[in-house]
Amino acid sequence: MKDIELDNLEQLILSLANGAMHKAYLDTLSAGNSVLEVIDGAIYEVFADGSKKKDQRCRPLYKSGYQ
Repeated sequence: MKDIELDNLEQLILSLANGAMHKAYLDTLSAGNSVLEVIDGAIYEVFADGSKKKDQRCRPLYKSGYQ
């Protein structure tokens, strides 16, 4: 197999995986469940109606010196 063919296959796999993740995300919300999503470095629970709630249980493992 040529390098260009391998590059094309790698891109195809990436695209298929991305599509599968998006479908699973939408299927989960459509079923009335919530999903966890990282937004600006914080973890949020996202609900089917589009509302979001910051997950307070997850804290950084370390504190940075920057505020």
